[in-house]
Amino acid sequence: MSEKPLIIGLTGGIGSGKSTVAKQFAALGIASVDADQASRAVVESGMQALALIEEHFGPELITADGELNRPALREIIFSDPLEKTWLETLLHPLIRDWIMSQLQAATSDYVILESPLLFETDQHQLVDAVLLVDVPVELQLERASARDGSNKEQIQLIIDAQMPRQLKRDKADFEFDNAQALESIAPRVLQLHKQFLAMINTHKLW
Repeated sequence: MSEKPLIIGLTGGIGSGKSTVAKQFAALGIASVDADQASRAVVESGMQALALIEEHFGPELITADGELNRPALREIIFSDPLEKTWLETLLHPLIRDWIMSQLQAATSDYVILESPLLFETDQHQLVDAVLLVDVPVELQLERASARDGSNKEQIQLIIDAQMPRQLKRDKADFEFDNAQALESIAPRVLQLHKQFLAMINTHKLW
């Protein structure tokens, strides 16, 4: 294995089923680094970023347990582009550092970076190839609202804030149609796994 492992970026819009696909790679022994986990880790209680968020937005952004009030923060940043930019400027470098440390610690044949905002941030610069988990927008709305209990209007705002679906499809190296039957996921992930393993020797020459 090379000193720098082959890194596959796994991305897709809200409700696309990225985590379901990532679990199938994990079942094959492939390590996965979750950018959503990074975004939570850098704002845990006691972290400097959380203190700066409280200072900027006010104490109502902190719960009684001393945790980040995510629904309140989400409502602010999706209604005010300037506040969204402020938050991204604070968090994105911290998230990137956390991700890089996890990627470097991975010991599997290759490693998955699961990130909903892979293309929207500089995280795409960390990967060697991108696998897009894709579903129609109508299915995104249906799945995400059922999972999160959010109304479809709020889900649509999140979708609108992300890179357009077709542009993601144009940028991706591999595409996984997750509108297909659930039982088809495992065999199709296995096929991709074999392709990624075949890429490793070529990757060592990069």
